[in-house]
Amino acid sequence: MKTRRLGETGYEISEIGFGAWGIGASMWLGVEDKDATRAVHEALELGVSFIDTALAYGDGHSERLLAGVLGRSADRDRIVVATKIPPMDLVWPAKAATPLGRVFPAHHVVDCVEKSLRNLRAEALQVEQFHVWHDEWLDSPEWSDLLSTMARLKKEGKVLHWGVSINDHAPETALRLVADPLIETVQAIYNIYDRSAERELLTLARERDLGLIVRVPFDEGALTGSIGPDTVFPRGDWRHRYFRDNRKEEAARRAAALTALLGDEAKTLPELALRFCLSPREVSTVIPGMRRPEHVRANAPVSDGRTLSHALLGSLKEHAWEKNWYM
Repeated sequence: MKTRRLGETGYEISEIGFGAWGIGASMWLGVEDKDATRAVHEALELGVSFIDTALAYGDGHSERLLAGVLGRSADRDRIVVATKIPPMDLVWPAKAATPLGRVFPAHHVVDCVEKSLRNLRAEALQVEQFHVWHDEWLDSPEWSDLLSTMARLKKEGKVLHWGVSINDHAPETALRLVADPLIETVQAIYNIYDRSAERELLTLARERDLGLIVRVPFDEGALTGSIGPDTVFPRGDWRHRYFRDNRKEEAARRAAALTALLGDEAKTLPELALRFCLSPREVSTVIPGMRRPEHVRANAPVSDGRTLSHALLGSLKEHAWEKNWYM
């Protein structure tokens, strides 16, 4: 497993990280804790050293499951865990018109930090991220109070590094925030379809030496080639809504078009998707969701030092696709 530097945090982390939303289980049906636990163990054995979770994932279930595994691991000291503070109004994505005081009041931030510390059985959170953001809030009178609270939590040693997880498909909504020196990591959607991070965020990450965490490399499954017209997601699984109407047909058509590019550089669509995400050197890690051991075994070997050719990257530009299926 190759490693990259997580910006100014100084952490050296695995190129392939572990996205732990799915093991929170509440929005993903059919996920058993025994499989999730085995997946985390498998990831550690294959060299994964970065895990991304959140307090909102199963109301802390993902954090607690991770704590159970990591507490028994001899490799705990080399693992970096990043978690997130949910918006108090529980609205994703963040809305500019909502006052900052209703989303991240200082007391809510402190309470969430304490909850995550207990869930993870940790003395300090290595990376704590805001789970949503909108730069309009920087002009709010509550911003100075929040900023001082963040600085205090860092001084107390409860949060070692602060970051932000940017709104879906909207990196422009947090560019002012990530210019603040207190923010050291930024998480954003970046994949073969969604190239919006290339407009400004990649440049800013390079100039500011930000740790850039890439999420949704498979477009929630649309880039794996496993979603087709006959795929059924049960009600209660959030993908039932994500792939509603004729979206499964559209996903299958676009995935089929990408298969023409498979070959020596990438033999499967998931491999192609991950190698694309790792192509920019500004990217510190990519965090595919890995709910079962077989997911880990398929994804981890992609970190082998090989990069996509300029020719293939050029061909992939034709497959860019602006959409927002979360809405």
